Amino acid sequence: MPSSEAHVAMATPTRYLTQLCKHFEHRLPVTHDGAAGRIAFEAGTCDLRASADALVMRCDAADDEALARVQDVVARHLLRFAFRDPPEIVWAPRAR
Repeated sequence: MPSSEAHVAMATPTRYLTQLCKHFEHRLPVTHDGAAGRIAFEAGTCDLRASADALVMRCDAADDEALARVQDVVARHLLRFAFRDPPEIVWAPRAR
């Protein structure tokens, strides 16, 4: 199962974690508690964790194409929400 992770430096990672989870929970299964969250897309999942200065996003999917779709939708929404100070999002493959 392909997996990737991005450590996105930002001043208020908890705010964006909450915003992403609340946005998607209207259409998808989502869990979140403020410091962590999980969004279950049809193509795969995205686990979110907020640290003091970064939002850590880990995506898992059944294949590379599905993983790319999950990464794309999460990144596009984060960039839309953080438009005033767009973060750099770099996905790195995770070893299993």
